[in-house]
Amino acid sequence: MRPGNLYTDIPPELPEELVQVLAEGRGRVRIERIVSRGQASPPGFWYDQEGAEWVVLLRGSAVLRFEGEDEVVPLAPGDWLEIPPGRRHRVEETAAGEDTVWLAVHWG
Repeated sequence: MRPGNLYTDIPPELPEELVQVLAEGRGRVRIERIVSRGQASPPGFWYDQEGAEWVVLLRGSAVLRFEGEDEVVPLAPGDWLEIPPGRRHRVEETAAGEDTVWLAVHWG
């Protein structure tokens, strides 16, 4: 057993997004805590993942963009998305000056 808290042990300075693997399993399953503080995807960068991802925003705010879509997807605490494999997306913005805490599950 390995306990933890999703809201603790966040560094006071966060020059880059913090990604921590909380658990991994067979079949390429991975659970991550991601903490952002104003970070966004670099210009021209798109995530293009082989596996699926389910992500929930627990604290803060974020805006995602999906390739080929005119509309962006704003996220508030409690909002979640399932992102299919190969669905190119990027983080347009996260809340500046406060922690945006995500929980992400990757599989496949």
